[in-house]
Amino acid sequence: MISGERALATSLSDLDDVALTATLVARGVSPTAAWRDFFDAAAGLLDAASLDRILTRLPRATLMALTDATVSGVPSSLALLDESGRPYDAVAARVSALRTAHPEAFEPVEAPPARAIGGEAAAAERAFTSAGALADILLACLHAPVQRTGAGAVSAADRRRLIEAGAVSSAEELDDLLASAAAAELASPTAREWLVTAAGELWMEASTLDRWRTVVEGFLRAVPAGLRTPDGGIADPGTWQSAYPLDPEWPERSARIARTAVRWGLLGDDATEPAWTSRIRRGGELDTAALAEHLPAEIDRVYLQADLTAIAPGPLAPALELRLRSIAHRESRAQASTYRFTTESLGSGLTEGETAESIRGFLSALSLTGIPQPLDYLIESTAARHGLVRVGADEASGRTRVVAADRGLLDAIAVDQALRPLGLLRDGEDLVSRVERDAVYWSLVDARYPVVAIDDAGEPESLHRRTGRHTTDEGRSPQERYAGLVATLRASLGTDGDAAWLGRELDQAVRNRAVIVVVVRLPDGVERTFTLEASGLGGGRLRGRDRAADIERTLPVSSITSVRPA
Repeated sequence: MISGERALATSLSDLDDVALTATLVARGVSPTAAWRDFFDAAAGLLDAASLDRILTRLPRATLMALTDATVSGVPSSLALLDESGRPYDAVAARVSALRTAHPEAFEPVEAPPARAIGGEAAAAERAFTSAGALADILLACLHAPVQRTGAGAVSAADRRRLIEAGAVSSAEELDDLLASAAAAELASPTAREWLVTAAGELWMEASTLDRWRTVVEGFLRAVPAGLRTPDGGIADPGTWQSAYPLDPEWPERSARIARTAVRWGLLGDDATEPAWTSRIRRGGELDTAALAEHLPAEIDRVYLQADLTAIAPGPLAPALELRLRSIAHRESRAQASTYRFTTESLGSGLTEGETAESIRGFLSALSLTGIPQPLDYLIESTAARHGLVRVGADEASGRTRVVAADRGLLDAIAVDQALRPLGLLRDGEDLVSRVERDAVYWSLVDARYPVVAIDDAGEPESLHRRTGRHTTDEGRSPQERYAGLVATLRASLGTDGDAAWLGRELDQAVRNRAVIVVVVRLPDGVERTFTLEASGLGGGRLRGRDRAADIERTLPVSSITSVRPA
C-alpha cells in the first residue's frame, strides 16, 4: 500500500549494525523508540513530522541536492533516497512543501569577498587569554562542581562565582569556553553539573601552545558538515550564518561558532584571519609554530615577599601555576600576577596531599628570593595543625569514625550546626556517622576543620573532590545506546519478507477501517478479487464486509496474494 515504506524497510534491513546505527543517529531517533520491526522504522522515518525535523536541519547544499537528481551530496545515512538515488515520494512531498514556503533556502548564496590575512598578534593574545580563562574554569570545577540548570545552562550562583573570581567576564564567555571544553573532551556535562575529564586534568598542566592545539583540534572536529568544503577545508566565515537556512536554532549556533573562533585566535573581529587559519580553511594541517611566535614567553620563577605574597613577573608556566594555586590564592591575573598564601590556602594544599617539606621544596625551586621567614613560619604552623581531625571507615561497625586528640575540637564538631546532616553520635572518645567517609571528610573540610582522611591501613590518604565519571547515555557509544533497538529490529526479520509486508498492510487496513481490494488464490489455483471494508485480523484470517455482495467475509491470510487501496 505504501511502496516507499516497503522499499525503505528492505533497505534498512540490508544494512549492517554499524550502518543501521549511523542512520538512527543521523535521523535523531530515540534509542527507546517503540518500533517492533523494520516496517515500523520505515514508517517512522518517512513520517511527515520526522522528515520536517531532519529537513530543517540540513545544510543548504544538501537541500539543493534533494531538488536536483543530477547533484550528489545527500548522505546515505539520512535514509532519504531510494536505491535509484531519488528521494522517496514522502521525502519529495515534504521538500516541495518547504521549497514553496522558503524558496530562498534552496538557492545558492553569493560568495563573500576574500578575507584579508593579518591580525596575528591580537589573535595570539586572545588565544592566550582564553586558554588561561578555561584553565580557571576547569580548576573551579575540580574544587567545587559547576552546577547546571534543567535547561543545561550554568546556574546563576556559579556564573556569579566565576565572574567575581575573574575567571570570565560574562556569562556568554563562560558558555562559549565550556562548549570548547566539551568539544575537546576536557569537560563533560552531566544532567546536573560539569565534570572535568582525565584529559582535562592533563590539559591544565600543558603549555599554552599545547592547550591551544587541543582546543582547536576539538573545535575543528565539531565544525558542522554544512561549514565544510568538499576538499576537507572550512567554508568562508562569511557564509556560516546562511549555511542552514531552515534551522531556527542556527543563527544563535553559528554566532557562537564564530565567537569561539575569535576567542581562540582563529578569526579576527574585523573580517581578517591570521595566517594559520587560512591554512586550516584550505584543508591544511594545524600550524602551531606560527602562533608560538606571537605568544608571550612563559617564566618559571617568582618573587616570594615577606607580606606572604608571590609575584610572577610574567605568565607562569601552566604546570607551575597550577601547583602554586593549590597552596596560594591568586589575587590578580595579568602579565604580572599576584598570589597570596594563607592558612586556608596552605591547608587546602595539605588536604590535596602536600606536606610542609614538599611545599618548601617547591617554593625553594620556584623562588628568586628564597622563602621569607613569615611564610616559612606560616607553612610550619599550618602543617602542625593540619590533620588534628582524622576521618576513616570503621570496618567493624560499617560506620565512619571521626577521631581527634584535642577533645575540645571534637566537642566543637559534635555541636556544629553545619554538620548536623552527618548525624554524628558519640562513641566513647570518638564520633561516628552512618554517612560515608568521603562525604564526612568534605563536610569537615568545608567547615574549615584541620581534617585528614585515613585509608584502611590507617595511613593518611589524599582525596580529590570528584563526582566521578558519569555513565549516562552521553558517555556511551552509539552502538551501545542503540543496541537494544537494533536487536529488536533484527529479531523481527522473517524468512518471507513478502508475507511480513502483507501482514503489515492488512494490519494497517484493519486499524484504519480501510476499504481494500484483496486478491485471493483459491484451492483450484484460480484468483478472485474482493473489495472489503477490513474489520478484523486474527487467527490467520482477515474479516471484512464485502461491499458488492453486502455480506461479511472471512479470508485465510495464507491465500491472499496481494492487497491495494480501493
